[in-house]
Amino acid sequence: MTSSIRSALAGPALRRLALIGLAVAMGTSLVACGSSAATTAPTAASPAAANPGGIYQGAPVAAASDMPAGSTMAKIHDRGVLIIGGSMDAPIWSQIDPTTGQFTGFDAELGKLLAYYITGKPNTAQVVTSGTQTREALLGNGTVDVVFQTYTITTQRATQVDFAGPYFISGLAIATKKGNPTFTSLADLAGKTVIAGDNTPAIPAIQQAAPSAKIVTFGTDPECVQALEQGRGDAYVQDQGLLIADAVSDPQLQIDTNALTSEPYGIGLKHGDTQMKQFVDNWLQKIYADGVWARVWKETIGTVVTGNPPTPPVIGSVPGS
Repeated sequence: MTSSIRSALAGPALRRLALIGLAVAMGTSLVACGSSAATTAPTAASPAAANPGGIYQGAPVAAASDMPAGSTMAKIHDRGVLIIGGSMDAPIWSQIDPTTGQFTGFDAELGKLLAYYITGKPNTAQVVTSGTQTREALLGNGTVDVVFQTYTITTQRATQVDFAGPYFISGLAIATKKGNPTFTSLADLAGKTVIAGDNTPAIPAIQQAAPSAKIVTFGTDPECVQALEQGRGDAYVQDQGLLIADAVSDPQLQIDTNALTSEPYGIGLKHGDTQMKQFVDNWLQKIYADGVWARVWKETIGTVVTGNPPTPPVIGSVPGS
């Protein structure tokens, strides 16, 4: 996580949200699987559609020449919907706003903007709830087009999916229940029972730094937090971005906000689709350059941390990207 996120938290506390299944929309309705689409080349978006206002104000729209016939992008354009694997329960990153029922957060807003870039129309993103253990399968079988889910790029994962980006740099941190002993390094977890999410970078990091630790895993971040609060582990190791969101909304948690590792977030794509990867990387470069990425940061992460938006990471700068 950047130095600004390591600074003191600010802003009102966020309410903890219960896990919501496949029933709420990112501007439209949720879907459980992909749909078929024609393979004709898309026509250019109309000028009127290019500036609908709101989050889309000033956001780029892809040219028809960027989406050749038969490409993944053309199929999404013709379908009219980008299907995204994501979370419904991660404050700051991707959650359902309890007052509006809309999908909000840093990952959520970027997903909406990618959908807009492809279709030329607002509110064309739909979300399938995905867990850390199912993301690769959902991409591989075509259930989702992309994954926006604080998805850390690793060389192992890159053998199963392609990653665009990175689009954000975070890191592992340690959470404990308030009032319990704290830990400032992974080595301090030796001999302890440690909670981690299934298929997350926390597991190998704990195993390497504290081989004697007993690791217990759960499928989602809320399940891990609940287990910690129930005393089923001494600590919970997770991505710093998620833990900060958890701590903001849950007064029972305490965390060390100094990142212990460097965790680059990427946009998950189907493995081997180099054309789609280049397309999404080009989109990221555009929203970096025109300030849209920084605006999304301010309106999401920037509401609970102090400081100016960080400099976006260099695309392709980490192994696996």
